[in-house]
Amino acid sequence: MNTDDRDAQAASEQRAAMLRRVAQDPEAFARYMADVQRTLLGIGASLERLQRETRVHCRGAHVEGDRWYQARLRARPVESALREVLKHVHGLTDGLEKSVHKRRAHAEEMEALPRRRRERELARERKRNPALRSAPRVEENGEDDIPGGRPGYGVPTSVYDLRRGRGKSA
Repeated sequence: MNTDDRDAQAASEQRAAMLRRVAQDPEAFARYMADVQRTLLGIGASLERLQRETRVHCRGAHVEGDRWYQARLRARPVESALREVLKHVHGLTDGLEKSVHKRRAHAEEMEALPRRRRERELARERKRNPALRSAPRVEENGEDDIPGGRPGYGVPTSVYDLRRGRGKSA
């Protein structure tokens, strides 16, 4: 193994370690993706200028004996290829932005997960061991509003309890 191969391998390992650190930190991930996106936007701007210049040149390249539309027809494959490349570059920049948002959402979810788990566990505990409720108080003022004199079986508590024979008779 010569020194060039060793240098290339060391550089590759350093780059892998740097990307590993970037992947672990959402803020570093966002910064790195912003750099990549800026680079792609610069490339996209250059490609757009190249597309315009190529279009002007190819549509203006007439051969003797051509009709007026033949240069335009010959330029169409070149224009469509560049348009396709530009579409992919714009898709890449949109995808990078989307991935940054998803990475940040993942980090926020990871931070909130222990709190949500604790809340769910507390809710389960409350469900398994409900707090004791005190019995309803019955006023002993001499008036008997409870039919039959049994506590807890008084007047209807909802509209659905107004069936025949369950409510007060008028």
